[in-house]
Amino acid sequence: MQPHSTEEALREKIKELSCLYTISKIISKSNSINIQTLYDIIISVKSAWRYCTDNVVELHIKDYHLSTSEQMEPTIFQSSTILVNKIYYGHIKVHYPSKKYNLSDFSEDEQLLLDTIAIEIGNYVDKYQTLERKAALRRTVERMERLSLLGEMTAGIAHELNTPLGNILGFAELIKDQNSDSEINADISIIINSVIYSREIVKKLMYFSCEMPQKLELQELKPIIVFALSFLKSNFQKKAIRHELIFKNDAIMATIDSVQITQVLFNLLINAIYASPEKSTIKIIIDDDETYLYLKIEDNGIGVPDSIKEKIFEPFFSTKPVNYGCGLGLSVVHGIIKNHNGEITLQDNSPIGSIFTIRIPLS
Repeated sequence: MQPHSTEEALREKIKELSCLYTISKIISKSNSINIQTLYDIIISVKSAWRYCTDNVVELHIKDYHLSTSEQMEPTIFQSSTILVNKIYYGHIKVHYPSKKYNLSDFSEDEQLLLDTIAIEIGNYVDKYQTLERKAALRRTVERMERLSLLGEMTAGIAHELNTPLGNILGFAELIKDQNSDSEINADISIIINSVIYSREIVKKLMYFSCEMPQKLELQELKPIIVFALSFLKSNFQKKAIRHELIFKNDAIMATIDSVQITQVLFNLLINAIYASPEKSTIKIIIDDDETYLYLKIEDNGIGVPDSIKEKIFEPFFSTKPVNYGCGLGLSVVHGIIKNHNGEITLQDNSPIGSIFTIRIPLS
């Protein structure tokens, strides 16, 4: 079933060149790695082989497994490996039904064409992976610039608010001590509680702007974690939520500010409790290697939608109801971890929920 004439061989060569041209156009029009582009590519490949009415083209790369039609069983096939940055990423195959064809029905030119197409697909994937990495890096730089500017602004705001809030609180407590009218006392209590709440916000602003003095010391992690959990015992009990504390190494030591790390734990655990359903479990996992401390907090809550994952560490961004939070908790956490030369990341838990992972240098 090999070609027997020069004319037929020429027709096959034209089909191969047309295929490469079509694939080049398909890729140039695409603005992302998507299933439609990949499907258009394998349809073009199908038409380039000599016995195109009987072949099936299969493409497998990472998250995609496409085929021009259901494969016949059994088959013979030509195959070519797809590499991205010299690493195996997938393959592309052209199948024939083995009852009708044998390997001699494939030509060397067709194998060379398939190898070229595999290279084109690898370049296509690499191009958009590089663009995605650049876009992510650009967003990170922009976000860091915004956070830096906000840090300078909030530091000034916090200092300006501290003095008048202190005066209001002092005089309100003085009036309450000297007052005997119960109705006025109730109103003054509201004022005092509001000022205390406002001062907590100011404290968080100062944490966020790194204006709080940092005291780094080499110390054991376990007592800090245990203290934070014991302090939040009533928060867990209100929703009948269990916590599971897992230390891969009980004697982990790290150079940290214990007060700031406790603040990080408070904020992350309170958020996890808020998001988690009753009678669920929150896992706290602590591990280390030769260089870093790793702290994970895993919940089975509602999770964080992809649309807001990049915003959750921004100051004043909150998904909680009004008056429930000021939107500074996670930005404070981010600031503290950054101040420890570490990083914090978010990923989805399985089947539901969120996992916050903190990585801090041990020294």
